[in-house]
Amino acid sequence: MRTVYLNGNYVPENEAHISVFDRGFLFADGVYEVTTVLNGKLIGFDGHIERLQRSLTELGYKHKVDREEMLAIHRELVERNTLEQGMIYLQMTRGNPGDRDFAFPPEDTPLTVVLFTQEKQIIGTSVESEGLKVISIDDLRWGRRDIKTVQLLYPSLAKMEAKAQGADDAWMVQEGFVTEGTSNNAYIVKGGKIITRNLSNDILHGITRKSVLACAKLLQMEVEERPFTIEEAYEADEAFATSASGFTNPIVEIDGNKVGTGKPGPVGDRLRALYIEENLKAAI
Repeated sequence: MRTVYLNGNYVPENEAHISVFDRGFLFADGVYEVTTVLNGKLIGFDGHIERLQRSLTELGYKHKVDREEMLAIHRELVERNTLEQGMIYLQMTRGNPGDRDFAFPPEDTPLTVVLFTQEKQIIGTSVESEGLKVISIDDLRWGRRDIKTVQLLYPSLAKMEAKAQGADDAWMVQEGFVTEGTSNNAYIVKGGKIITRNLSNDILHGITRKSVLACAKLLQMEVEERPFTIEEAYEADEAFATSASGFTNPIVEIDGNKVGTGKPGPVGDRLRALYIEENLKAAI
């Protein structure tokens, strides 16, 4: 049985409980981060903590994240759960005001802080060699997708629609242009050039995205940050997605259209290899 962290205590998962009045439960008033663990070490930890603070600030939380405290909690969970490969999920909500009210509770209301581990094979999966199939779907999420909130119902619906159509995931489309996947940033490759949507309120500012683009620079690959249409994606030489738990995952089919050769492409493969190499060196 896993040990989880809840509001200052390490407890068995079956003893971790929150109030029915918690605003995360009633209003999805919370933010989260997912940090990958490889060889028992944390990948991209500082980026996740910085983005966590940004999300809290954008939603009006006054809380200041203590990096060292969070690092100690992450490491303790890795040790207690003997986690070698997988993820640590962190969620913070505006807490339990003792009743349901749309208005924010007093600023001194303690936040609810939850962290737990999840074992998952990150390296050496069939996705690396076989790739993923995606469908396109209208992007009906709220406008502040740059904030990593727990409002994940629509991405969940999109994922289930993809599975109903025999695909693995969905790329969301707004006014003809791809925004991102259900839990990942989206990329196409055309003529050797990597194209991915520029940062804005329309997409999550991916920690893996930032690192992968840095790897592209090291490999002297050309990158163009701009919106691309779903039709461009159909005609791409290659496509891939990035996420904390997937690194770079090749996309081999979009809406039933084979991407390139229909197999994982060389650009995504090279980026994945370098990403793993660089991030393992920097893991803590």
